[in-house]
Amino acid sequence: MNARKRDGCPLHGPGVRPEHLVGRRLERVLASWHRHGSDAPYGPLDIWLVDSEGDSTLVTTGSDWCLIVESSAPFEGYDMRECGRVEVVPDRNETPFAARVGETVLAVREEWEQDDGRTALEIVFDSGAVVRCGSRAGDLVLSARGDHGG
Repeated sequence: MNARKRDGCPLHGPGVRPEHLVGRRLERVLASWHRHGSDAPYGPLDIWLVDSEGDSTLVTTGSDWCLIVESSAPFEGYDMRECGRVEVVPDRNETPFAARVGETVLAVREEWEQDDGRTALEIVFDSGAVVRCGSRAGDLVLSARGDHGG
């Protein structure tokens, strides 16, 4: 393990260690989306994983393009006037996490860059599905593999 991994992101710190999710059931997922006029929503910008212990884990990206994982309750949506609005809503099949609600987390794995901190998080569920959270050019990117249905 390199020193940067212990310190976490140079700008945002280490955040929370996602190992606390192991053994917990995913109860709810919330996501924030940017909406502007009649354009399709953009995002998700943030994801909150609410587990069987009632803890809420936020996964998002930092301004330095790192992947932030921290304990945080979902925030309220907000208006950005002429730039649109950010809405926080329950995930209804818009992300790979929606199909995992009710499943238990078996393992987590993080990826780190020497100078950038955490760059990816993989969450393995008891169905065998893996949801990968990453940061690409400052955007939160979610993907799934081994999806066996919900």
